[in-house]
Amino acid sequence: MPSQSAQTSDRLAARILWGMVAGLALGIILRMIVIRHPALDTAANWLAREAFDPLGQVFLGLLFFVVVPLVFASLTLGIIQLGRLSRLGPLAGRTFLLFVANMAVGIAIGLIIMNVVRPGDRLAPSTKTQLIENTRSEAEDVQTRAATQPRLGPAQLVETFMPRNLLKAIVEFQILPLILFALLTGAAGTQLPEAHRCRVQGGLEIVAALMTRLVDYAMRLAPYAVAALMASLVLRLGLELLRPLLIFVLCVVGGIALHLFGTMSLLLKIFTRRSPIEFFAAIRTILVTAFSTSSSNATLPTSIKVARERLGVSASTAGFVLPLGATLNMSGTALYEGCVVLFIAQVYDVPLTLSGQIMLLILAVLSAVAVAGIPGASLPLIIALLANFQIPPEGIGLILGIDRLLDMARTVLNVAADVVTACIVDQQVRPAIERPGSA
Repeated sequence: MPSQSAQTSDRLAARILWGMVAGLALGIILRMIVIRHPALDTAANWLAREAFDPLGQVFLGLLFFVVVPLVFASLTLGIIQLGRLSRLGPLAGRTFLLFVANMAVGIAIGLIIMNVVRPGDRLAPSTKTQLIENTRSEAEDVQTRAATQPRLGPAQLVETFMPRNLLKAIVEFQILPLILFALLTGAAGTQLPEAHRCRVQGGLEIVAALMTRLVDYAMRLAPYAVAALMASLVLRLGLELLRPLLIFVLCVVGGIALHLFGTMSLLLKIFTRRSPIEFFAAIRTILVTAFSTSSSNATLPTSIKVARERLGVSASTAGFVLPLGATLNMSGTALYEGCVVLFIAQVYDVPLTLSGQIMLLILAVLSAVAVAGIPGASLPLIIALLANFQIPPEGIGLILGIDRLLDMARTVLNVAADVVTACIVDQQVRPAIERPGSA
């Protein structure tokens, strides 16, 4: 019989889904009114900006409040709970191997679909001109952000993970330095005297519990905030610009669905005894939260809670794998980046050979790792990939209008891959950790 927590989680998922449906319906109705009465366009934009967006931002703000302390507490606690530093090797090795495999497979699926369907060849020149013109200012903004991105090299890699000012990096929402600091702190914690280690572990458990309670507050607002976010999205985006790009959208969503329900189900069957149907039913709240927030980081608190309470993943595995995955394991983002680059290359008739697409696969994996787990963070890196393959960077304007919708879809794959990885790793390392005499 389902636990009280599971029943509450199911009710919450249902309420959020109904909120999304209500927001979508409201957005479509308002958009149809604007189409019939163009003079109301300014008022509609004001409504989206001043009424719908603030409610959604309150919800997102509550979730982002807890990201930094939760990432630090969960990662550090996950290592300290291992009890011995020697146990970290198998846990980390399996985790990173699965992360890379998930992203590489995702990109390969996306590239195969794009090569078979070739949606970029189906856009009329007039349509391309219209889309780029309508998103010119946004494209210029993304190009400006991309220009500030330093080129990746050994020195920049060290600076990325070990900045001179950790607090400044955290303020700028650079999570990689925080992750490294948490890992080092956890490793040092395992070597403390037993009494000190227990006190540190207890303090971190309290911090994690407090952050989880804040997440509960945010989730009470979720159904209403999600409705507001969806209404604002549809009201701003409209329906006209989606039609020429429908084939591209279907390609990306199809690739995401194939990787999510195909590859992930296969991994669950091979490496665990879990039923994929039961697994996806158990993580409904995670998937809905990921879809509505478009943020792996914002979904992280929910992922940790559901993984521990509904999937039975150990605290140490969940605390180690899921925060890392929210920053490093971007399977959906990697798949999307590969699809976008190939799509824009097709639109501009820039040929990408097999060797070029293999290079794209490698670069997309590396760039996806560097993407922050927040909405829209992949756009500057896509610009960098376009420039690397001599594809006109202004082509980013072709997908800006639909990026938000696809951001929601790829975030679902990102977080699902994290949870699948946590389940597999936990299945493999828990027997060794719980073996008598291993403490």
